[in-house]
Amino acid sequence: MAIGWGEFFALASAFSWAWAIILFRKAGDALPPFELNLFKNLLGFSLVLPTLALVEGYQLPAFSLEEIGITLVSGFLGIAVADTWYLRALSLMGASRTGIVASLLSPFVVLLSILFLGEALRGWQLAGFVLVMAGILLVTWRQNRREIDAANLGKGVFYGIAAVFLMAIGIVMVKGILETRPFLWTTELRLVGGVAGMLIYMALRGQFETVRQRFMQPQPWRYIVPASVLGAYISMMMWLAGYKFITASEASVLNETANAWIVLLAWLVLGESIGYRKVIGLLLTSVGVIIMLLA
Repeated sequence: MAIGWGEFFALASAFSWAWAIILFRKAGDALPPFELNLFKNLLGFSLVLPTLALVEGYQLPAFSLEEIGITLVSGFLGIAVADTWYLRALSLMGASRTGIVASLLSPFVVLLSILFLGEALRGWQLAGFVLVMAGILLVTWRQNRREIDAANLGKGVFYGIAAVFLMAIGIVMVKGILETRPFLWTTELRLVGGVAGMLIYMALRGQFETVRQRFMQPQPWRYIVPASVLGAYISMMMWLAGYKFITASEASVLNETANAWIVLLAWLVLGESIGYRKVIGLLLTSVGVIIMLLA
């Protein structure tokens, strides 16, 4: 596979996202996943805004109402809900397990492309999907009760799988718009959808004061702020740029390199175990993804 701008952005996004996850994990559970995601998205929105002014200007391009609606919904599903659930999985079962479960993103993108873009799933792609599932089961299967609580592991797997499924829906929804409309405007509209969805949820639940009080308490901002910059600004823009310049299947398989980085960095930086189960599980998921997307 030749390395062009699309491939570069997809690989760079994976590396940036991996570091963001490690920093979020180092921040611990000081902020619950919802508040952590809200801060991340607000910071990302604030950083994209001046970037938008410098590069594309504040004049709204010729988006149709349907395109605006699709982009906002894509942001709500892929940023507000999916990222909150991903951070919840991270809190429940650690960085390395969450990274492996996130390998389902590429198979989900392919399956959704079949449903909405009319592509066919060939035999080797089915075999690849089985390998991905086998790798996830190997890594998440409870080996030692003392290492992680079974209930937390089950919840973590559920939130992780649901998160990447919604991420896949969000990116498949907005793929055509990314290819035909200004990139930074599309990025910012997705963030608007994510932030607005979270604020509406807070209003319905009457949680504004609770969230404000949590933000006012001492927090490990030295980890949260750089993690948010990496996750909601640098990594997200490069992630979307990858999907803009190359096919969704190509971008998603290159994004899977983030999972290898997460497992490695979780071992080196966080001291999480990297036993044979995780190594073999990572190899199975990687091979499964490659088979599925290159078959």
